[in-house]
Amino acid sequence: MQDNEDNKLSMSLEGVEQLPLQQFAEDAYLNYSMNVIRDRALPSVTDGMKPVQRRIVYAMAKLGINPKAKHTKSARTVGEVLGKYHPHGDSACYEAMVLMAQPFSYRYPLIDGQGNWGDAEEPKSFAAMRYTESRLAPYSNVLLSDLNTGCVEWIPNFDGTVDEPKALPSRLPNILLNGTTGIAVGMATDIPPHNLNEVAQAAIYLIDNPNASVSDLMTMVKGPDYPCGAQITTSKSELLKIYETGRGIIRQRAVYEVDKEGIIIKALPYQVSGGLFEKQLSDLMAKKKLPQISDLINASDHENPCKLIIVPRSKRVDAHELMEQLYALTSLESTYRVNLNILGLDGKPQVKDLKTILSEWLQFRFKTVTMRLNHRLNAVNARLHLLSGLMTVFLNLDEVIEIIRNDDNPKEKLMERFSLTETQTDYILETKLRQLARLEELKIKGEEDKLLDEKHKLESLLGSQNKLKTFIKREIREDAKLYGDDRRCELCEHDAAEAISEEQLLPVTPATVILSKMGWVRQASGADVDAQSMTYRSGDGFLSKVSGKSNDTVAFISNLGRVYSVDIRDLPSARGQGEPLSSKVKFSDGESAEMALIAKKGVKYLLYTDKAYGFVCDGADLSTRSRSGKALINVDKDAKIMSPLESSNLDEDIVAVASKTGRLLFYPLKDLPQLSSGRGNKLINISGTKLASGEDGIAALAIISKGDALVIHCGKRFLNLSAKEIEERVSVRTKSGDLLPRGFQKVDSLETVQKAAPSQDDFTLV
Repeated sequence: MQDNEDNKLSMSLEGVEQLPLQQFAEDAYLNYSMNVIRDRALPSVTDGMKPVQRRIVYAMAKLGINPKAKHTKSARTVGEVLGKYHPHGDSACYEAMVLMAQPFSYRYPLIDGQGNWGDAEEPKSFAAMRYTESRLAPYSNVLLSDLNTGCVEWIPNFDGTVDEPKALPSRLPNILLNGTTGIAVGMATDIPPHNLNEVAQAAIYLIDNPNASVSDLMTMVKGPDYPCGAQITTSKSELLKIYETGRGIIRQRAVYEVDKEGIIIKALPYQVSGGLFEKQLSDLMAKKKLPQISDLINASDHENPCKLIIVPRSKRVDAHELMEQLYALTSLESTYRVNLNILGLDGKPQVKDLKTILSEWLQFRFKTVTMRLNHRLNAVNARLHLLSGLMTVFLNLDEVIEIIRNDDNPKEKLMERFSLTETQTDYILETKLRQLARLEELKIKGEEDKLLDEKHKLESLLGSQNKLKTFIKREIREDAKLYGDDRRCELCEHDAAEAISEEQLLPVTPATVILSKMGWVRQASGADVDAQSMTYRSGDGFLSKVSGKSNDTVAFISNLGRVYSVDIRDLPSARGQGEPLSSKVKFSDGESAEMALIAKKGVKYLLYTDKAYGFVCDGADLSTRSRSGKALINVDKDAKIMSPLESSNLDEDIVAVASKTGRLLFYPLKDLPQLSSGRGNKLINISGTKLASGEDGIAALAIISKGDALVIHCGKRFLNLSAKEIEERVSVRTKSGDLLPRGFQKVDSLETVQKAAPSQDDFTLV
């Protein structure tokens, strides 16, 4: 029973190809993918068009809706395209048609529209196809003028009832001129538009110099040329890389000028509308992120398609800084992807460089021109053949008429009597007698001479590669002169705009930070604040102050050797008594701030403790964004952190160290290690027992710039050392230094001055 069923099944499947499901699914999906890639999404390098675009232009040409015809309902064209060439949705077909008619979308529009075809503000606001009218634009002749000259490869349409062109005979590299975008299965294309004159010049140059590089071609093709007229800020090196690899990013920014009305935006980036920018700006102003702007006026009209006036809040606002901020925060600066993924002459998709695109188009152009010239040469030869027969008839007109009238088989008789070919004889027999009677020898001879001259020229062109090159170059120049225009997008290199922080937008003023003994902090306006006379809480008093700008960050160094950073703007006003610093940072148990400092990135600082250990660090090491701070300097038991000292020149500065035992040591600052944190090295060689017992350590320390003198303060007395004396006493860090004279061994402070004054007493360092 089972065997019979198997036999029946095998008989029913006889002649049916059987495949594994996996292989069938893979093949079916691959075929679908290639169909989408070739027949919908990607343009061809030949005419730069997708199938739907090509079919729209061809259908309009067949209907006679040429640039000189009157406008015709767009629905008529869409119906023709769908019925004969493109069996897909009418809305998709009409949208493709609209795109080719919008001058703000296409650099060189192919369709001349009448009615509502959308605008730059709302490209999708076009009317339905039953309302709009259209005809081909003059530029379409670049694609269609050679259509009926025998140089087009024809293929059957989807149902085989009519033929359609496989590619239009583009006289210019339209693939680069109008550009296109498309998404296929697993790939996409983004080709920017270019200037016709530049591309034509590059094509001519490549004909003469087939070994030219992409860099050579870019001396003519400067970069994309969008219809909007905005600036292209991508650098030349980036553009070169894009055209060499076929991929990259183009950056555009709006064009503006400043006058008494305000900042006038004259051109927006490609596909950026004024309405979009107005919405973005109003949102930013509502969030108070643009305090410099008071109003935005849209003064665009027919004469000025783009005129947006930004009104600054005051005349003190820097217009260029404001525009940089707008470039960063809005669509006034936009980026566009470039992906030169194109169907080549072999019909395969590939990302191509500029030279390959132009080279393949030139191959296509040489092929179409050669076919056109051969087609014309054949037509000339055929006409000359007929004229030869007509001349014979004219010379023997009476006899020819007699044969036609009386002979039963005039065709064979004429062929035999006058040695005519069948084609010549058929043409003579089909010619009306009255036309034969009017034939004149001079007219026939004149036409024959003219055709012979044309034949000679055609054969000369086809027989010489150099002449053919010259002929094609001349046609390119003629078309460029007819349809070319000036570049719209200026090329000017700019880095991508970066947003300025809200703090940077606020005015910068002098400010002083005051730290109290109990850890309360506040900030006062001005740099000459008398912090000592300010009011403090009961039992509290002044500890440290530092002056800077209101946009600075102040570093607080704690007794445990950690550093904390706080923005001055975040500190409370000095009108009150401030707030605890612990509300801004996270101290550990027993930790408190010892001093405040405004450190500058790139500047070197000497960090040290009174127990004679220290190191050099960069100002950037005195900053942190963590509320818990970061470890900065290791502090020994019973040691105290001293105020950091700033170095003006690490390679030339001298360290002056005075110990509590009355010794003074000079050595180069560069001898100390440069660390981001740690303990550092000994600053002076001090007896370990005295140091341990607290009897010794650092009494004072100073950094001396080259050429400066030193004042040693000891109570009410002082000593002076000139720059020359300091230079003579410079030693090494590992020594103990020279002993100061009696009465000057208890040093209170070291002060650097530009010129040494006479000392109160003569002295000698021992």
